[in-house]
Order: sequence, then structure tokens, then C-alpha cells
Amino acid sequence: MTEILVEIKVVLNAGHNELKGTRFYYASPEIDDKVNDILIDALAEEHNVKKNKIKIMKGLHSTVKMVKII
Repeated sequence: MTEILVEIKVVLNAGHNELKGTRFYYASPEIDDKVNDILIDALAEEHNVKKNKIKIMKGLHSTVKMVKII
């Protein structure tokens, strides 16, 4: 089984929620608990894995997150 570590930069106050490469555009002007859930949903869809296979390793309350995808 392959593990992927990826650093994601969250861009706040975007017009909509969207994952583009290693940037996640988030519609809210601040980091809240929903951003992590929405990011995990977007990564699961992008990589075609279940949500429980994705874990935020660093940056739960930061705009820079280290994410592990199994």
C-alpha cells in the first residue's frame, strides 16, 4: 500500500471551495473546523479513496497542512 504525504496551502476568502493541485481555495475568511472536513472530502474525491484513508498530520488550525493519504 502506498502512502502519499502532501503539503496543502489553504487560500482563505476565495469565492468558492475548490482543490487545485496543492492549493485549497476556501470561501470563508478564517480557518474553522469545517475547512478540514471539506478539504478531506475534496482530497478523497480527487484521489478516489475513502475519507477515512486521509489524515491531517500537521496544521489542523493553520493555512499550511501536511496531509497523509493511504
